[in-house]
Amino acid sequence: MVMYTHQFGPRSGGLTVLVADKYVYPVWERGGSLGDLWVKAEVEIVTNVTFQILIMAAIRNFAYGGIAIDSIVLSPECRLSSNNTSVETFPGPPKNPCAEPDKLCDFHIDCEGAEDEAKCGDFSYSQGSSGWTDTSLGGQGWVLYQNSTAQEEFLYVAKAPGQQLTEAQTRTPLLGPTGPNCSMSFDYALTGKPSYIGDLSVRVIDSSMGTGPKLWEFNGKTGPEAENWQHADILIGFRKNRFQLAFEAHAKKLCQCSKIKVKNVQFSDCHVDYYPWSPTGLSCNFEEGLCGWYQDSSDNFDWTMLSGMDHTISVGRSLVVDMRSPYLHGLFGRLISFPQSPGPKDYCLYFFYKVYGPNAGTLNVKLIDNKGFEMVLWTHSGARGNVWHEAQCPVPHQISKFHLMFEAVRSGYDGLIAIDDVAFLEGPCTNPRMCSFEGQQCGYTSSSKDQWLHRSGYTSTSNGPKFDHTLETEQGFYMVVNTGASILPSGSTAVLTSSVRQGTTRTECLNFWYHMGGVNPGSLTVYMKPVKGERVKLFTNNLNQGDVWRHGYGNISSSLEDWQLEFEVVGAGGKDTCIAIDDIFLSHYPCENQDSPGSKCSMERGMCSWSNTQNMTIDKLDWELTSAEMERHYPIPLDDHTLGTEKGHFLFFPSSNRTEVSQNALLLSPHLPPTKGTCLKFWVYKSQSSDCQLKVWRLSEGRFNPLAETELVGLWKRFDIDITSTEKYQIVFEGVKGTAGVVALDDIEYTIGINCANKVTDPIKPSPNRNNAGGIAASVIVVLLLIGTLVGLLVFYLRTRQTSPSSFVAGFTNESYDTDLTSSLQQDHVTVPQTQNPDGSWFQ
Repeated sequence: MVMYTHQFGPRSGGLTVLVADKYVYPVWERGGSLGDLWVKAEVEIVTNVTFQILIMAAIRNFAYGGIAIDSIVLSPECRLSSNNTSVETFPGPPKNPCAEPDKLCDFHIDCEGAEDEAKCGDFSYSQGSSGWTDTSLGGQGWVLYQNSTAQEEFLYVAKAPGQQLTEAQTRTPLLGPTGPNCSMSFDYALTGKPSYIGDLSVRVIDSSMGTGPKLWEFNGKTGPEAENWQHADILIGFRKNRFQLAFEAHAKKLCQCSKIKVKNVQFSDCHVDYYPWSPTGLSCNFEEGLCGWYQDSSDNFDWTMLSGMDHTISVGRSLVVDMRSPYLHGLFGRLISFPQSPGPKDYCLYFFYKVYGPNAGTLNVKLIDNKGFEMVLWTHSGARGNVWHEAQCPVPHQISKFHLMFEAVRSGYDGLIAIDDVAFLEGPCTNPRMCSFEGQQCGYTSSSKDQWLHRSGYTSTSNGPKFDHTLETEQGFYMVVNTGASILPSGSTAVLTSSVRQGTTRTECLNFWYHMGGVNPGSLTVYMKPVKGERVKLFTNNLNQGDVWRHGYGNISSSLEDWQLEFEVVGAGGKDTCIAIDDIFLSHYPCENQDSPGSKCSMERGMCSWSNTQNMTIDKLDWELTSAEMERHYPIPLDDHTLGTEKGHFLFFPSSNRTEVSQNALLLSPHLPPTKGTCLKFWVYKSQSSDCQLKVWRLSEGRFNPLAETELVGLWKRFDIDITSTEKYQIVFEGVKGTAGVVALDDIEYTIGINCANKVTDPIKPSPNRNNAGGIAASVIVVLLLIGTLVGLLVFYLRTRQTSPSSFVAGFTNESYDTDLTSSLQQDHVTVPQTQNPDGSWFQ
């Protein structure tokens, strides 16, 4: 008998053809939903007595779908019988199952005779294929072979009547949900005379999300003999939805000379509440596995073990998502903890991480409650340098079981995200060195209720920043105080205070970003407050600086005395005004540009006041910080310019065939005051094979004004540029991607109000960072600069005799980098004024 079937939607449970003669028995079946199409079926009927054909459909209790049949054709051998007596007993509907439908095949015995788990895909001779149903649409299908003498059975691929050019497919019934250690094992054989037998794979079909990726795949041949079986173990993992598993196969040639076979299917540790015991719990260095963590099976890709890059011993293992891998597909990969018991105390999740590369993406830490709701506890986006960073993530106490999750979110194809040395400890986090206020306040408290508020662009008042500094989105968080006269009257104060930090003998640099909005917003002053003694002013400013985030910094010397940070705002009676703080970061070293009238950044202590932007409307990539000693992937310089060694650090921007040509990365300076002449000096490396472009811009009032475009090829080379501007501005280095090579930057320096001829062009004013004799300090600095220039010229001539620099005359993570990069720092860069050729032209 030939017919066409239409089995569509979740209501389609299956279709069976039965023969009724002396008994009623099935001769053909096709289960589940096959899609919105007609599929040919051929049913073979062998009997020597009068019979009837019964077609039985099973419908599930879902919203849509159904089963239809059409174009039934019987072969000439099927003749109508003169005996019109109907079969006395027709098969009735199936008995009610002993358990609820959602408990059938959930890997937990709920019925006395275990019939609820009897036909769920496990293979044995006594039970046959135990629930596997052929769902093939094309010319190849799965058939069950049974040999009662040898007590052997297996599924194999054979010719089928379908007309679609699709693989042979056989599915389990609906299974699960399952726990994180659920696995399936089976034996398979692709045997015969041809050199290539075919393909075999295992796929998951989720009841809610549809067809998923392949869990396992084999191509080719296991051997020439029929008994050349091989064994496979597949991790199915945690799955919260019901699902089916499918064997899919395609034989290159259907004949007796070759076979694709599967047998001995077994499931292990699949119950949803089964979690293996881990002696270290969630604390893990990944040297011996994932400990109390597991890969999320509903995401797009897995975290992988990588040797030789770990934080602890360098040659050990860490857990990595390499965005550069051509085998990586989709947007995110998740690592989820085993369920954690509730308790009255807070916890802290400590870990080390890397987010490295021009397009690495985002690393999130989330909490998943017992209802599946996800809450962001910690996040970082964008380049962080080729170094390990320490993170502390507070986990608030919960009243029910919960999971923690590391989530790597992809934004492109050039970078990697890694974690190592995870520790989950009871008690609040100690003082973190970095706080972006994403999902937490990091122990910062307000002196008065409802003064300093933890807000985002979505939840802030109308006069608060539209975007945070970390993510540059409305979803990002910051701390803000409304300084309007009705909230904070003139002269009133609002203080944001950190937890107590332990004193140290070294001087450390405090970096933060602040936003002062509206006319007459008040003043912001930052203090270091010792536990005993008077507080020390680090920074102050009282100017309306527009709807922008600005960088602030100051040195902290505590002399072993425990201390706190205080961000103090004093109201000035303004209207619709506010002051906000974001991305507080405490480095291990003094501020590199603290005592200069401008900024000099050697990259040995991080990026100083320079920053990438996360605003995807103006660039898609990031400048990245690295050293030749650490780098293994990109064709970077063999040494930096500052130290002249492989340990020295620099910024670079690579080209790659994994990302679109002409994508760009912007590196932004802080906002700088109007100037009649400020000298910008920097060193550039561009290999001969590189087709990257480097452009330098002056950005003011949203307009990009060109300063320079470098087309040089060669080793480190210096450029000096005179900048003039009647408006506040930023310096922007733009890297434009090509197809190969890199462009690198080092020793970026600008001297505010002093041009490249070392002439003072602007009146020197006290910096908002200073709180003492600013004019005296500035005068001393000018003298020191002149002396330093003369000494530099002499040193430069004696040590290097390098080519003179080119000159051009022209008339925004955003968290700071962890600056703990090297244990010892040297300064070998010297400042050289621009040089002219004998004919008076500038040297090129």
